Amino acid sequence: MNYKIKSRIWVELDGEEFLGEGKIQLLNAINETGSLSKAAKLMKISYKKAWHLLDAVNKSSKQPVIVMSIGGKGGGGTELTDYGRSLIRVFEEINKNCWNFLDIQLEKMKSL
Repeated sequence: MNYKIKSRIWVELDGEEFLGEGKIQLLNAINETGSLSKAAKLMKISYKKAWHLLDAVNKSSKQPVIVMSIGGKGGGGTELTDYGRSLIRVFEEINKNCWNFLDIQLEKMKSL
């Protein structure tokens, strides 16, 4: 038998999803591309959906997670703040620790 635990982690704030895997992927894509539109394309979601996800995080955060610059000669861009990078780091650490815990629990079941 090949047991497998399935789980998904997210953080809620006042009953609403604040941060989850999709939003973290979007923040990572913004960090990688320097652009919300490029991040949306990379994730194969619409710009509107990406903006909605990002706006929800920004409105719920203690501090802004991104800074945007508008157009101009070189074009605009989106950049993560230090706080945004910290959110990614902490969420990924929580997720990793959770998976490690679940793996240990699964081993208990396998040994029965």
